[in-house]
Amino acid sequence: MTEEDETVQTVHGRVKWFDPSKGFGFIVSDQTDADILLHANVLRNYGQGSVADGAGIEVRIQRTHRGVQAIEVTRIDPPEGAVLPFGEDAAQMVSADILALPLEPARVKWFDKGKGFGFANVFGRPEDIFIHAEVLRVSGFADLGAGEAVALRVIEGRRGRMAVQVVSWEAASRARP
Repeated sequence: MTEEDETVQTVHGRVKWFDPSKGFGFIVSDQTDADILLHANVLRNYGQGSVADGAGIEVRIQRTHRGVQAIEVTRIDPPEGAVLPFGEDAAQMVSADILALPLEPARVKWFDKGKGFGFANVFGRPEDIFIHAEVLRVSGFADLGAGEAVALRVIEGRRGRMAVQVVSWEAASRARP
């Protein structure tokens, strides 16, 4: 076992903040005495370009002369206490109902963080899928880029199809048997 192997460990924490324009953010964990640096490249290797503040996160870390750094993201969970903005469209849905829905492969058409919503297209289907900013946040994302590949859990709402969960394409691919 090398010295590097001995210094790598897996920890659970929460995203303190992450700024995609700066290309980094920090994680806090009871398992470390210092904040953990999360670089955008490490997050991109997991398949996401952003992550919501307060999201649960599991990372492999390494202590270096510059501090504690995440070297791999292994899991991202939605921020605690998140409430989905479905109104009457999914008022009776609980987490188990949402997780029972199939993941549908999609590509982001556009997403405007300022407006609080955007749209994606499921492969092989013509209609747009509405994505609300709060659904994005509770899915663990802070933003989406046009053309980004994602997997969506979708319901039929009064105004058409709408996402109830967004999963990074890479994470969805790893979850399949």
